[in-house]
Order: sequence, then structure tokens, then C-alpha cells
Amino acid sequence: MSTQILKGLRVLDLSRMLSGPYCTMHLADHGAEVIKIEAGTGDTSRGNGPFRDDDPDHNWAGYFVSLNRGKKSIQLDLKSDGGKNQFRALAATADVIVENFRPGVMDRLDLSYETLAELNPRIVYAAIRGFGDPRTGTSPYAHWPSYDVVAQAMGGLMSITGPNADSPTKTGPGVGDIFTGMMMAFGIMAALREAEATGKGQFVDVAMYDAMISLCERMVYLHDYTDKVPGPEGNGHPFLSPFGLYPAADGHVALGIVDDAFWRRLTELMGKPALGTDPRFASRSARAAHAGEVDRLVSGWFSKLSKAELTKTLGGEVPFGPLNTIQDIARDPHIEARKMLTQVHGPDAETRPWTVAANPLRFGAHGHGALNPPPALGADNDVLETLTPTSSPMAPETKRTLRDAFGRFATGVTVVTTRQSDGTPRGFTANSFSSVSLDPPLLLVCIGKAALSCDTFATCDHFTVNILADDQKEVSGLFASQSPEKFNSVKWHPNAQDMPVIDGALASFGCAQHRLVDAGDHLILIGRVLDFETSDGDPLGYYKGAYFDLGLDRAVTEAATKGDVTIAAVLAHEGGLLLKEEADGSVTLPSASSTQALLKALGDELMKAELTQLYAVYQVTETGAQRIVYHARVQGDADTGLTFFSLDILPLSRVSDDAERSLLRRYAQEHRHGTFGIYQGTEVEGVVHRLSGNHKYHI
Repeated sequence: MSTQILKGLRVLDLSRMLSGPYCTMHLADHGAEVIKIEAGTGDTSRGNGPFRDDDPDHNWAGYFVSLNRGKKSIQLDLKSDGGKNQFRALAATADVIVENFRPGVMDRLDLSYETLAELNPRIVYAAIRGFGDPRTGTSPYAHWPSYDVVAQAMGGLMSITGPNADSPTKTGPGVGDIFTGMMMAFGIMAALREAEATGKGQFVDVAMYDAMISLCERMVYLHDYTDKVPGPEGNGHPFLSPFGLYPAADGHVALGIVDDAFWRRLTELMGKPALGTDPRFASRSARAAHAGEVDRLVSGWFSKLSKAELTKTLGGEVPFGPLNTIQDIARDPHIEARKMLTQVHGPDAETRPWTVAANPLRFGAHGHGALNPPPALGADNDVLETLTPTSSPMAPETKRTLRDAFGRFATGVTVVTTRQSDGTPRGFTANSFSSVSLDPPLLLVCIGKAALSCDTFATCDHFTVNILADDQKEVSGLFASQSPEKFNSVKWHPNAQDMPVIDGALASFGCAQHRLVDAGDHLILIGRVLDFETSDGDPLGYYKGAYFDLGLDRAVTEAATKGDVTIAAVLAHEGGLLLKEEADGSVTLPSASSTQALLKALGDELMKAELTQLYAVYQVTETGAQRIVYHARVQGDADTGLTFFSLDILPLSRVSDDAERSLLRRYAQEHRHGTFGIYQGTEVEGVVHRLSGNHKYHI
């Protein structure tokens, strides 16, 4: 069973045999792109067998197929300069590297974690070793080779497994490898989470010896609590009874009684309810003290019945289950219901599918598809052709062009587009976006989790960021709606990634999904820019809930610069306004003959002013003089002659100029609604340019 939860994650798998491949199998099963790096005859397990009769050339060992489904294979000779350079180029594009060599092997190849982290600081480098890596603690056995049986023996597992102290027993599956691989899969995901938050990867290692001690945690605390050395307990339990494996007429069954209520229910089903309240057996501690007698009573009853009869009687009543072989498992209805035996198709139509154990993880929010086939040796060498040399930075001219393109939407409105899985175009208007990196070129867009298109964008491979021009307000409004006719109502064309590009957009950036980050009620979608288009023009602006176009600012300013001109400013300061207070007590806007003169008059060591946008342009009818008023932000202490007034108590009665009084009244109203417009006209009548069109405004 496969999901795409880890889609977009690239893992370079240098590991062999069981521990590393089992770790990366879990990543591949859930959508990560796992690339096996192989040389010569490839992973040792390719030749370990077993082989089916329909595979006379022995290309597909069961060992290899089971662990390497869904992966890619690239052949590289890491001992050659060319192979090393190609691996470095791959590492620069990867998120994770997994290897299970002995310490120092990758260092001697000049491919150590430290070397690769210089090329890719985000890389998570995962090392599985028999006895750990000196980076995290030097072991006296650091350079010893190790396999599963060694880890089971040294880690204590075999010392507590078997019928008695004279017969220590290895467990059937290679848990020394498998449990270590599972631990590393967790370590990789933990390190990736930190890398996403900080931008820095790290070295992670797990020793097989250490993992076995963690697996056998019970023997550690038993020794501490009792000062005894735990040994093999057969199929029983040191302080629980009945607990373990018991004979049936045709095999064995497992029983685990912990709670006293389950013991009483078992005795009822056995037809001996008096045993449930017998002081020798009624409590957990009493049963442990009389474990031998309890086991004889249970075994005597169980051995007269078949596994099927016991299952019918005890199933669902007490903790019970039959001892299954693989044949029993294949017939079990649970296995069919949970799809735990699944088929992996071969890389060609002639190869009969293989049956393997499915991935046991289930995610309620995701569909679980079929597993992909294992790779033939070197089947994906063409991936190398897509790489660029790591030593070649972005050309200066390309960087300048990209920087200019990024600058086109510093205040603009964006429509983000993609396609859903069936090819249907999707898009939405975004006002929260930014460029986050120039090399590599990365853009981010915020998507509300409640948005209808959120799931589509979260799972897309590619998307396009379209920066709207100042004449595309209608396009912005259309994509801000839930209209199903969006793409039928606007002209667009596909880019190189077949993603929709809005015709007439000031700029468009074709992106591959780079990262998806949770941000409360939004998702942050980060894309790597693959190509972009630009055109001349002005961006559509958006400020405090209202659209404005920068071209309007320039047009009305140029019209107003003919004749006698006065420049004034509405000075926003700490939630209120700074106004000029005259000697006679009247109040007016600070003004000057030019923008430079106004800024010079406002700026001193205590106060800094910044003009943020045009607020009004009007002509005084009687004199023909032009007046330009800017909105400005002021920080610091007020200059001499300026007085702070709260917006709730503006001294409008003390403003002698009718036009200024009306302008201040409008500013207080717009500030409450958070939507500022641009006034154009005379001191008596004019137009306020807002999103919903032109509004007449009368004094």
C-alpha cells in the first residue's frame, strides 16, 4: 500500500542488504523519490535469491524485490572522479542521503557528510553502522563489521530468546537490521522537520548494537530492579500467567491474560468458573506464583481442541490468537480486509507480479495505491542528464534579470495557477507572497487551508505565479471568487510545464513545488522558479483592502504639476495624526512648495517621515493652484510646531480650510474601514478612486 505523503522528497540510497534498504523502503512506499546508487553488480541482495522458476537469468531476487520496490537505480563508480562529481551534483538536489558502510568509507572517497553539507546545507545524512559513528560517540568496536546475527547476539536479544539458558535462539526475521532501519526512518523524518524550520540539515546515525538494547528494554530495568540477569523464558512471561504459546490439537495458539476479568472469562469458557475465584489464581500476582499449575490447567484444556475450535470459542472474548504459518496468513480474512499481502508488478509486461508484505502504515486522509516495481540495475541513469554541475553558479546576467523580474511584484496582486490530476486548470488570487531566495530562485505563496483549491495546490508538482497588471482588477476579482468558469472567462496559455499563464500578466513564474510548510490556518507553498516571462507595465496594487494602480498615481501627479503647486501630507503617527498648529490656534496640514522641501521640513534628528502613497490631488478653483496631498508615516518625537491628535477627536472645527477639513474627515472614516482611496478633482467636488469603481465625493 502506497501513499504520496512524502512526494517531493529526494533520497539518495547508498545502503545495501537489509537495514538501509528497509529504512528507505518505508520512504519510497509513501512517495519519496528514492534513488539507489549502485556500482558493479549492484546491491548485494540482487544476487542473494531466492529466484523464481520464470526468472532463469536470476535478475529478480525475492530479497531485493521486497525491499526495493518503488525505488530508482543509478549506476555510479564512486571511486572515479567522474562518479564522485556526479554524486555531488545529485547530493546538491537531495534532501536525504542514507548509507550503511563502515565508518570512514565515505570520508576516504571525499564524500563525507561535512563535504556534502558544504554543497547542500539542508542535507540530512543518515548512517546505519554496526556500532555507531565516531561523530556521535567512538566505540571500541567502531570498525568491526556487523550483520543481524551479531547485533542480536551482542544486543542481548538472543540471551532472552529460546527455550532455556542452554539454547539461546535468534529470532526468525532479521530484527537487528529491521528495527534499526525503522529507527533510522524516524530519525530522518525528525531531522527533516528541523531542516525545514532552520534550513540546516545534520548527521544522524543509529548503531545496530544500540538499537537492539533499545528493543530489549525490559531486560535493562529488570536487572536494575531485581539485580538478576534475565534469561530465555521460552514462550512464557516472567510475571504473567497464563501468557504465551499453548498446544492445540493441530498446532499452537497464543494467549495473553493480564487483567483478572479476562482470567475469570477464560475459566467460564473452559467450563471451570470456580477457577476464576480460586485464591490461588484469582489475582495477577497469585497466578504468577502458581504459573506452573495455571499453565498445566490451560494446556490440558487447549490440547483437546483444534485451532479452529479454540478460535470460535475464545476469539474476541480474551486476548487470543492462533499460531499462523504463511499459508494460514494468506487465507486469513483480516489480511484480505487490510490488504497486507500485495502484488508488485515487474518493470515489463512479461514479468509475473510478485507478492510481498504491504506497508502497514495507514493514513486516513490519503488513498493507498499500488506499490511501484523495483528498478533494474541502472534503469534511471538518465536522471544524471538533468543535473547541472555544482560548481557553476547562476550567470550574473540571469541573476540580474531574475532580480528585476522579482522586483516587478513587490506591491502587486498575484493569481496562482496549476492543474489538478485530471488536467483541469485551477487558480486563486493571492495577496500574501514573496521571493525568498535568488539562488536558488524560490517564491512562496500562502494558501488558506479552507480554500477550495488548497488540496490541489498542496499536492501539485508545478504551479505558476502570475503578477497582474494595473488593468486586470477584473481578473483578480474573478480568481478571488469560487466561480467554476474562471478559466473560460479569461485568456490564458500553457507554459513549458503545461501550467496556465494569464495573458496580459506583468510577469509569470513557472515553478516546481519545492516545499510545503504548515503555518496555522494557512499552508506556505514554496516553489523553485523554472522559467519566467515579463512584460512592460505597472502592477496592480493592493493596500488595506483596496486596489490601486501605480499608473494612476503618476497620471494625476503629472496633471497636477502644471502651474502653482503645493505639497502637503497627512502624517500618520502612532494611531493618530500629526497636524501643524498655528499661533492663532488654527490647525492645518504640514505643507511646502515641493516634496523635497516637505521631507526636509519634517525630517530632523528626532523624527523621520516616509511618504507612502498619493492621497489627494485637487485644484483650488479661485486661484487655479494645484494641491497634492500624500499619506505619510512618521516615527519618533514630533517636531516643533506639530501636535498629535487622536483620530477619535480630530479638531475639525479648528481647521480653517474647507477642503482640508473634508479630507481629514474622510481619512478618519477610511482609517476605520481600512480602505484608502485617491481623491481627484477640485476643492469642492471630485472622485475617489477605489476598487468598486469611481465614487463621487462632495464637500
